[in-house]
Amino acid sequence: MRLTTTLAATAVLAVSAVSATAGGMSEPVMAPPVVVVEEPAPTSSISSTYVIIGVVAALLIAAAVNADDD
Repeated sequence: MRLTTTLAATAVLAVSAVSATAGGMSEPVMAPPVVVVEEPAPTSSISSTYVIIGVVAALLIAAAVNADDD
């Protein structure tokens, strides 16, 4: 019984000593905030409007050539 009491008292002291110094004695160090810089999406050198106009023109030319074959 005496050994059990001594072990229990030792365990209580060990746990309380660890929890008392868990954070340390130094000042907390605050990390600087992380800033994420988003780069703008790369733009193409050709406007999509010109691409659409080119496709429509190609379809009209193809239809005109096909109509001449008949």
